[in-house]
Amino acid sequence: MISGAALAGIRTLTGNIEGSIQVAENDDTGDDAAPAGKAFEGAFDVLLLGIDTRASQKATDARSDTILIMHVSANHDQAYLMSVPRDVNIPGSNQRINGAFTNGLGSQGDWRGGLRSAGAAITKLTGITFEASAVIDFSGFKKVIDALGTVPICVEADTKSIHYYMVDGKPADVSSAGSNDKTADAYARSSGNPRYLHRKGCREMAGWEALDYARQRYLPDGSGDYGRQRHQQQLIKAMAKKAGSAGVLSDFGKVNELIAAVGKSMLLSLPKGMGVTDFLFTAKDLASADLVLLKANDGTYASVVQNGEYHGEELTESTKDLFRAAAKDKLANYVLLNPQVVNNEK
Repeated sequence: MISGAALAGIRTLTGNIEGSIQVAENDDTGDDAAPAGKAFEGAFDVLLLGIDTRASQKATDARSDTILIMHVSANHDQAYLMSVPRDVNIPGSNQRINGAFTNGLGSQGDWRGGLRSAGAAITKLTGITFEASAVIDFSGFKKVIDALGTVPICVEADTKSIHYYMVDGKPADVSSAGSNDKTADAYARSSGNPRYLHRKGCREMAGWEALDYARQRYLPDGSGDYGRQRHQQQLIKAMAKKAGSAGVLSDFGKVNELIAAVGKSMLLSLPKGMGVTDFLFTAKDLASADLVLLKANDGTYASVVQNGEYHGEELTESTKDLFRAAAKDKLANYVLLNPQVVNNEK
């Protein structure tokens, strides 16, 4: 039997959790309501958007350069993580899908509007409706990892950063110095500060290092944004694994610390009547599930080229089938027949 003091403590922690994070009720990002105090029943899908907000950037200019979809099977014993290429066009438009978030921000840079707009566009593109969705800026990812301590990441090949440089012998974020390999190398030469090198191999990474590696798209193998998608999935899986192994999701106190660290760097959109603690109740059940990482376009370019000019990416028929399988909760069969879509990053 729970004592009055213990019950009061739980209520206090629950209140702290609910008040530490921005929460919105689903609009057109999802329409399935879940009873308060219970986990989702049956299969469900979660949309996760990552945005890069910088001091030099207007709030109304934010784009969702990271677009991830998590599908959970009906019996909640398997979860899948899929990426949506950021350079695919919004259906019926010449604008890229990562701009759908920007379209909904309005004059005040309202993330709620951005999330609704992006959710509607991604549903139109993939056919997947979302029971929950979230947007988090990159500083929020770093805060989560720092709260966890470190995360295990394997670097597949020596990779130079375009954001971090060695200044006075220490890694320093100088993101304004370059936006690609050429400008980053130019800054390194002129400043005498070499680019930070993510060395090949497996190790525990602090928040800044893990996030920086996952943000790189100028990669040795030339895979560009598709390589970045793989590494973003790798990071999410590492974070989930660390949270599960540390017992974070089953400990209200640890959950409270984690969410307090994220603070207003995250917006969570949930079904009407569902609170953050209810959502975490579902997440706790998934902690032991093996997260399967799936590649869009088999992890390679599917470029649209007209008159010799690049016009973004398109979804291959195989990837359209992937999303259709997710919408019907048939991913297990799809993966069995299409093993090449599995991302085996560690």
